[in-house]
Amino acid sequence: MKLIVAIVRPDRVNDVLEALYRAQVRGLSLSRVQGHGGELERVETYRGTTVKVELTEKVRFEIGVSDHFVAPTVRAIMEAARTGEVGDGKIFVLPVDKVYRIRTGEEDTAAVTPVSR
Repeated sequence: MKLIVAIVRPDRVNDVLEALYRAQVRGLSLSRVQGHGGELERVETYRGTTVKVELTEKVRFEIGVSDHFVAPTVRAIMEAARTGEVGDGKIFVLPVDKVYRIRTGEEDTAAVTPVSR
C-alpha cells in the first residue's frame, strides 16, 4: 500500500480529478496549500505598497492506493497536471504500514479498496 501525495496547480485540479476518475482511482483528499518551489518570485502592489510574494497557491492531493494502483494513479496525475511550465508540482509516493477503515474495521488492502454498494 502507498500514499500518493501530489502538489499541483489550482487550475489543473478539475483535469486531475477527471483523469483519476477515468483511471478508476477512488477515495482521495485534497486541500489548498501554499508553497515555494522553482517558480520565480512575484512582486505585486497591494494598497500602494510593493509586496514580494514568496509562496504560491497549490492544491495537495492525498490518495491511499493498493500497490497495483500506484502506476495508473501517478500516470493520471502526471498527464492531467502537466503544463510544461515551472511550477507544475510534484508527486511523492510514500510507503504505508497500516490502514484501517473506521466504519467496518477492515484493514490494509480491504480498507483502501472502494466500497461496493
